[in-house]
Amino acid sequence: MKTLKPKLFEVMKGYTGKQLVKDVIAGIIVAIVALPLSIALAIASGVAPECGLYTAIIAGFFISFAGGSRVQIGGPTAAFVTIIYGIVQTNGMDGLIVATIMAGIILIIMGIFHFGSLIKYIPYTITTGFTCGIGVSLLVGQIKDFLGLKLSAVPSEFIQKIIAYGKNINSVHITTLLIGLLAIAILVILPKITDKIPASLVAIIITTLVVKLANLPVATIGSVYGELSSKLPMPQIPNVSFDMIRNLISPAFTIALLAGIESLLSAVVSDGMIGDKHNSNAELVGQGLGNIFSGLFGGIPATGAIARTATNVKNGGRTPIAGMVHSITLLAILLLLMPYAALIPMTTLAAVLIIVAWNMCNWSTFFNLIKTSPKSDIIVLVGTFFLTVIFDLVVAIEVGVVVSALLFMKRMSDTSEIKSWKYIEEPDVTDGEAEKLMSISKEIRVFEISGPMFFAASEHLADINSKKYTKVIVIRMRAVPAIDASAMHALHDLTDRLEKKGIQVVFSHVNEQPMKVMQKEGLYDKLGADNFQPDIVAALNYAETLLK
Repeated sequence: MKTLKPKLFEVMKGYTGKQLVKDVIAGIIVAIVALPLSIALAIASGVAPECGLYTAIIAGFFISFAGGSRVQIGGPTAAFVTIIYGIVQTNGMDGLIVATIMAGIILIIMGIFHFGSLIKYIPYTITTGFTCGIGVSLLVGQIKDFLGLKLSAVPSEFIQKIIAYGKNINSVHITTLLIGLLAIAILVILPKITDKIPASLVAIIITTLVVKLANLPVATIGSVYGELSSKLPMPQIPNVSFDMIRNLISPAFTIALLAGIESLLSAVVSDGMIGDKHNSNAELVGQGLGNIFSGLFGGIPATGAIARTATNVKNGGRTPIAGMVHSITLLAILLLLMPYAALIPMTTLAAVLIIVAWNMCNWSTFFNLIKTSPKSDIIVLVGTFFLTVIFDLVVAIEVGVVVSALLFMKRMSDTSEIKSWKYIEEPDVTDGEAEKLMSISKEIRVFEISGPMFFAASEHLADINSKKYTKVIVIRMRAVPAIDASAMHALHDLTDRLEKKGIQVVFSHVNEQPMKVMQKEGLYDKLGADNFQPDIVAALNYAETLLK
């Protein structure tokens, strides 16, 4: 259980008042950055604006309190928007709460069983593909509010959205579009002038004042969603059925996987910024608790947010106290200032998310991978991207992982080979090849296996054959690190086939893992210990004695 110890308990030893001041300041600044993003992401996900703040407050607190990173800031992120929207459309808010709690439980189980280090085995092409796909989906989802289109409802499917936009393009509201463009201009230009002030907050304040003071006919959060709640809800258990759980298993796993990948990636990035090392398994447990309590309080899925975590570090945050202060600050804003959020123009929030989506896509990395990667990786990258955009994230990750695994097995199979050796009396000799000086009888054939022998490579064993005069076959396995049950079955078939022909099989230099499998599967006892020699010289000498 030591590996699950929250980072908070480690860093509090020697904690000083000076660091407390830095953490409080950093936490307040991060809360200001998180405020507009939390509201915007909730709206984009198809839930009430308050849900984004509930998530940042509740999940953010528990992720900092129980997580494995010193500086991680948790909350809603753009990665979840498309999958949340799909769940809400098909299963309602109760379905989303159930999926969020289930994802939290899965994350805790992953942490307890030390799956933290396994997340890194998700191929980079998959994470890049679905991240770009999410960015495109998120950007397209903002077009209605950014242009002020008169649409009663936006379809959840990408192609249907494009068709709906095309049919209603004549309903563009020019005033709304101009306010959105003003917000975009602020979001793009201000960071080039200074990074001390959150551009999203400035864009929201300026555009809200313009719309309010000029009494412009622009849709706001209040005009669309009505009065906003300024209270933190009491925890509640949603209506749950077995069918709902069964239907939400796959989305819950996807949420858990996304939360694990993004949070650990954020933790790695922040480690490099502060010179620390996070505890990946404790981080997964913290993420799990954050999502469980977020769901119970009516929030949405949460994970570590890279941009908010970087903001925390840049402003002096060095312990989980900063993340907890960020949550408490957002709670104060919810209780005291939430009614004013109703004045924020919808087009401004759309503009904020358009910039977030554009930054998510990271096209330079995407196209560089296409230029430099093998064809198999390009297939996974592009396939994951299009599946994310056209279908959904669940399908994209499932297909991407399966295809990556199949292509990996194909590559591993291609690296495995079996070569027939021929010894001559006077070859050119280099260091380590003294065994080639040996002259062997034509009745002995030598085959060398290279690479791991698993089910995709076991067919290579069919290349081991005999000639009419063959009496002994030596199989050299010094370059075989591992063998699985399928290859072991093929070896049994091979030895049986050769035995029927009266040919003896001798193994040379069998490594530790293959030897254990051979002993367990009975091949070692079947052939006898003498037929397993430590090196090729001993194996050839033994083969010569068999001929005599």
